[in-house]
Amino acid sequence: MRFRDQSIRFASGIIGENIEIDSASPANFYQVINAPAEMPCTTVDGKLFLPVAFKAPLPLVMVCPGSLGVADSHLAHAEALSDAGFASFVLDSFGARNVTSTVANQTQFSFAASAYDVLAAFETLVERPEIDAHRIGAQGHSRGGSAVLTAATRRFADAVLGNGKGLKAVLPAYPWSGQQFLDPRVGGTEVRVLMGDRDDWCSAAQVQAHVQAIRLSRGIVSMRLFSGAGHGFDRGPPFEDVPEASVTVAAPTTYLADDGAMIHPLSEIPDPTLVDRDVMVYALKAGYGSKGAKVGGTEEDALGFREEMLAFWRRVLG
Repeated sequence: MRFRDQSIRFASGIIGENIEIDSASPANFYQVINAPAEMPCTTVDGKLFLPVAFKAPLPLVMVCPGSLGVADSHLAHAEALSDAGFASFVLDSFGARNVTSTVANQTQFSFAASAYDVLAAFETLVERPEIDAHRIGAQGHSRGGSAVLTAATRRFADAVLGNGKGLKAVLPAYPWSGQQFLDPRVGGTEVRVLMGDRDDWCSAAQVQAHVQAIRLSRGIVSMRLFSGAGHGFDRGPPFEDVPEASVTVAAPTTYLADDGAMIHPLSEIPDPTLVDRDVMVYALKAGYGSKGAKVGGTEEDALGFREEMLAFWRRVLG
């Protein structure tokens, strides 16, 4: 059953409202920046949760799931945010594209499409009268973490929304930083990364390098590593093996030129024709690929994540 067809009711009585988002499925970042009219249109969706005991306009946090799609943990985060007085929106990038999981194959739709969905959702939600247009943030997990991190990058956001427009803050949780813009500036968007130092799905060192690049470009950015925590540690127990997971943790970074064109790890020349599959096939052939990863964490890890999450959004969105 697609997420939109499920009725979600929180303990407080809040019922999720289906919201359709006019988005697109670009082939790569170059297409988004240079040929947006050529992008295939896609209508994705999600659920908006509005706390009834708080006064509008409300700050809003968008929750963007990872490669396994919308999970109970994402709804739990949305509920905790709603209980704390925030509007929350859970984005489903998968259902409209007839995808249930990208765990075994991340190229079923592009990472550019995931990031575009975030900004398309922003454009829709900013028009809601219940929402404070100046206090919208996005929290992403795994693939969703990559999406919100890219959505905060000005080279991408300016092309989609216009100069300087976009998210107040982003919270990427254990993101993949295998694709990064050479110009990592995030403008006034604050970035806070939460990740485990035992993540066997995404490279903590690669994410640290990404964070440092943002810091050197004068971005407001910070990162916390959780000791002993793995991928998806906010889900809590049990730890689960995902044998079908296809990962390339140690693969070199693919950088993106200012126009969004990928720079192959073995080249210095941006190539507008390159897509995700090209660089992922390279990583596999070069011996960086492996099968299987773990997801989950301890109750302590999950609690620590929740505390960090709420503290961050209370500070930056009020």
